[in-house]
Amino acid sequence: MDPTSSSKTLLHSIKPMPFVILNRIFAVIYTIALLCLFYHHVTQLSKSTTSSSFLVSISMFIADLLLGFMWITCQAFRLRPVTRQVFPENLEKIIKTSDDGSVAEDFPAALDIFICTADPEKEPPINVVNTALSMLAYDYPPEKLSVYVSDDGGSELTLFAFMRAAKFGAHWLAFCRENKVMDRCPDVFFRSNNYHPIKSDQSQKIKIMYDNMRNRIQNATKSTKVEEYINESEHEAFSKWTDDFTRENHPAVIQVLLESNKDKDVTGHPMPNLVYVSREKRRTSPHHFKAGALNTLIRVSAIMTNAPIILTQDCDMFSNDPRTPYNVQCYFMDTSIQPTLAYIQFPQCFHGLNKNDIYSSEMKRWFIMNPRGMDGVLGPDNMGSGSFFMRRAFFGGPSSSSFIDPRMPQLSPLYHNVSKSTSIRSENILELADIVAGCDFEKQTKWGSEVGFRYGSLVEDYFTGYRLHSLGWKSIFCNPQRPAFLGDVPNSLFDVVNQHKRWCVGLLEVLFSKFSPLTFGMQTLGPIESLCYASYAFSPMWSFPITLYSFIPQLALLNNHWIFPKVSSIWFLVYVFLFLGSYIQDSLEFMLAQGTFARWWNEQRIWSIRGFTSYLFGSLEYLLKILNFSTHGFNVTNKVVDDEQSKRYHQGIFDFGPPSSFSSFMMFLPLATAAVVNFVAFFGSLMQIFKGSLSGDINFNVDGGFLQLFLCGFGVLNCLPVYEAMVMRNDKGRMPLLTTICSICLAWGLCLAT
Repeated sequence: MDPTSSSKTLLHSIKPMPFVILNRIFAVIYTIALLCLFYHHVTQLSKSTTSSSFLVSISMFIADLLLGFMWITCQAFRLRPVTRQVFPENLEKIIKTSDDGSVAEDFPAALDIFICTADPEKEPPINVVNTALSMLAYDYPPEKLSVYVSDDGGSELTLFAFMRAAKFGAHWLAFCRENKVMDRCPDVFFRSNNYHPIKSDQSQKIKIMYDNMRNRIQNATKSTKVEEYINESEHEAFSKWTDDFTRENHPAVIQVLLESNKDKDVTGHPMPNLVYVSREKRRTSPHHFKAGALNTLIRVSAIMTNAPIILTQDCDMFSNDPRTPYNVQCYFMDTSIQPTLAYIQFPQCFHGLNKNDIYSSEMKRWFIMNPRGMDGVLGPDNMGSGSFFMRRAFFGGPSSSSFIDPRMPQLSPLYHNVSKSTSIRSENILELADIVAGCDFEKQTKWGSEVGFRYGSLVEDYFTGYRLHSLGWKSIFCNPQRPAFLGDVPNSLFDVVNQHKRWCVGLLEVLFSKFSPLTFGMQTLGPIESLCYASYAFSPMWSFPITLYSFIPQLALLNNHWIFPKVSSIWFLVYVFLFLGSYIQDSLEFMLAQGTFARWWNEQRIWSIRGFTSYLFGSLEYLLKILNFSTHGFNVTNKVVDDEQSKRYHQGIFDFGPPSSFSSFMMFLPLATAAVVNFVAFFGSLMQIFKGSLSGDINFNVDGGFLQLFLCGFGVLNCLPVYEAMVMRNDKGRMPLLTTICSICLAWGLCLAT
């Protein structure tokens, strides 16, 4: 039955967002203002009489051209934004039932969950365990639920942690089901107001079990000698960790820790499948990082369970709603959209955010506002985490037949589910799983190019979503009132900008490939969706106008050289409109998306900070990469909680990272230099005005220099946390002393040179 055929049994709805017409009218007016600005630049260039004035004029023209282009790409998100709502309570009204009224066997569809981890030092195993337990405890038929944990670090600690988690899960899953617990992540539950140890003996017992599991895992992590914490019956699981076993050189390791056909919880209910996977790695074979690990999981899961739906999840993004799989069924069961539906994307949401979100970790525009804009076209980009995929989308286009690997036809999404008739612990199944997890299995195949997650970019999630859309697939953005998933946020600014730097490298890899959104994308996606993807791909380019606007007007101001129109000029109004128009529109959209003004202010501040850090160094690293110079490559974001950093974060104090780190010194040197130049230019000009007013000899032309003075003041206001970290703090999170000294010297040299 078609869910959309009856208004009484709607599974989901969609409606345009308000203010769309106003956005389009404003876009037309703003575009006219931009054209006027470019005309003004051209006339100013023709009037340049010296090489220095021409250089300044052409630099500002380029900056404004880049800003104008980036503004145009951002408008694509504002043309067709939509909101959606699901009605999971209507599922039972429209699903097919048998004669006796029982639910059909194919509902709900089987679900394979992929959780990826790579480094037990930066991604503590107990955190990964909490994520997995929150999804093992889904309100979902356990025989149709499988959790695959990809350990790309090949760590004994991670396997040990999940062996403990499997035993604890027998108690935890039963506890959640009997008490209808909403917070299925154990760590979150025991820290929440829903946990009442005094009133419930059962809660006390399960808390003791969790603490014992956590302590054993943490003690093993500290000692790094797992053999001290395992019994004789568990030694066989670690037999592959020999003296030759290293992170980058080891055989495939696949361990079935739970099997739904055999393993029961303490109340006798079956438990979901839980499988540990570490793909084979050899120094002579290329490693495709997370995308390669995900493709390994696609193949291993196909051999074992072959569920039609796949959920990809980061190791620190735990489930916050046990009914989430039923929300996605509202879309997957709609026969009017299912043939072309590749994935359903949930936003990345976070808990433990600072009150004003000083690092803009919420990323509301990237994770909520922009996806709504893309949802009105072909659908949102893939965010890597919180994505429910149709397995068949990885094996070809919606109008083409699924790719079948002649060496292993069992990998086809159309292949039968083997777990119904065969144990996933059987020797035959494990042998096949070892083969498809081998590092040479993908050689001279379509894996990574036309099949599975796509290689060629550090942002494999963005690139994969882009390629799937290019094949004709569509996606849907699902943003329920209660977040489906919650994750942790970095407590250090260095971790924040370092993560964004990695994204910038990956985005530039796509931008300058044959799949560039402005060429390949325009042909396959259409202008609106391709501009949305281009907006992301070009985001590292923000560094150039931000850098130019942070140095050139300020240095010119110190030399009483006016580069903007006078207050009395009509062109002054054009600059004012363009500046205020973009900022006011941006802030209103942010607050209408349930944001606050304080959080918006910090978002635009972090945007400018990224211009000197993530965007700048990401662009430089990409340039070095294409010139065949060695770069750092993929770096896992540190998820270890530092108590001092956490305290500063929740106090709203910026943390600039390790004081002795050379990376931290280099990353923040341009930012600190810009802060000093803006400070000197702003207060130096104010001193000129003040002295002139006292002596009657005013050397500062306020009419000509107002816009430059305002720009310096705006820069100083944004840099207040930087000044505080440079000269007013003594804690470990302050600006590194070497950075402060070098930035002052560089700023002094720039001022003298001009």
